[in-house]
Amino acid sequence: MAEKTEKNLLSILSAESKMAARHTAFAQKADHEADTRAARLFRAFSESKSVQARRCLLLLRGRIGTTRENLAAALELERQAYDALYPRLIREAEDEGMKTAEMVFSQSREVAPVQAALLEKALIPEKDSNPVDYYVCQVCGYVSENRAPEKCPICGAIPGKFKPIV
Repeated sequence: MAEKTEKNLLSILSAESKMAARHTAFAQKADHEADTRAARLFRAFSESKSVQARRCLLLLRGRIGTTRENLAAALELERQAYDALYPRLIREAEDEGMKTAEMVFSQSREVAPVQAALLEKALIPEKDSNPVDYYVCQVCGYVSENRAPEKCPICGAIPGKFKPIV
């Protein structure tokens, strides 16, 4: 692939992914404010940005492999985040006295090995395996299998703060 085009695709992939996340957060705020019209619009925009990001990703040949390769790649990214990325982010937030950011980075780091364990489990072939329901803490991102815990082990959130992914 041409160098500038690849760079541009990576740039747009990053920008569209960030906008999708931002629009999802905006939709949640609109829901909280009972503005259904705006919430739906933001969810539509989030989906649109996700589509645009996926299109760029698909053009970046070799970035999406088989499901097993993708599981292995996701596992490696979780390990890198835990070992290198989050420790640096935590240290820098601490150095700048940014306690809230430090807490967010610390909780995200604590989530990484949980996600790594789920990825490792998914890499083990199972005969006749049934799909698993997951529950994602909407405060810190912790992922639980089969049910929401009574209390999030990372941030202490109640079961009502978990979103079912079925």
